[in-house]
Amino acid sequence: MAAAPKTKAPSLLMPKATAVWLIENTMLTFRQIADFTLLTEIEVEALANEEIGRGLVGRNPLENRELTQDEITRCEADTSARLKQAKRDLPPVKTRAKGPRYTPISKRGDKPDAIAYILKNHTEITDAQICKLVGTTKPTIASVRDRSHPNTPNLRPRHPAELGLCTYQEFENVLTKALKAAGKDPETLKAQMEAERAKQEEFLAQQQQAEDADKASGGFDFSNFLSSGGAEPPKVPDSEEKDPFSD
Repeated sequence: MAAAPKTKAPSLLMPKATAVWLIENTMLTFRQIADFTLLTEIEVEALANEEIGRGLVGRNPLENRELTQDEITRCEADTSARLKQAKRDLPPVKTRAKGPRYTPISKRGDKPDAIAYILKNHTEITDAQICKLVGTTKPTIASVRDRSHPNTPNLRPRHPAELGLCTYQEFENVLTKALKAAGKDPETLKAQMEAERAKQEEFLAQQQQAEDADKASGGFDFSNFLSSGGAEPPKVPDSEEKDPFSD
């Protein structure tokens, strides 16, 4: 008999803030928190390390009746268990399935940087996909591409997920679709990217080792300027010495 399809849990009002609270106040694993908040493990780990969401205030799911203490205790005792959201009398929050993505005012200035990153590193992603992923418009993408954007001199290509414009999972899904549409194998490309990243890390490690070895040897080598055997330089005969005060 086929297994029942996996149903998606009701969405939380503030998933990242809820994840922050669970990280700080429980012994749940990243996987358990990710499953409950519908984030990725990478995002949860980044929140725990304050790589993203720095300064984000945690939202207590107990006070908001999204979880019970008994449910948290049950899952803390069994790391393979999954949190079940508490039933609420209020109707679930409806999310907009269509329409432009809303971006907070404080992050709208980061959109050109995210666009520049995608145009530079993932040319397979179409303009329409960028619009949905970042919440921008095609004229803005065109201005970044042809360098007519007013802020072009100050653009810094940065990953849209790091800027909080989308999640890593959303970006991976869009990239996978774009690669398949372009006739490329996503897994092969990811393997190539991992190999290139490994080579770069190896190069940086070798460079760091060389710098450490140079510091350990005392820096600049003056041995080439010293005569062998410690012999003193030959003296100039008295007859050939010149009086520095003579004409």
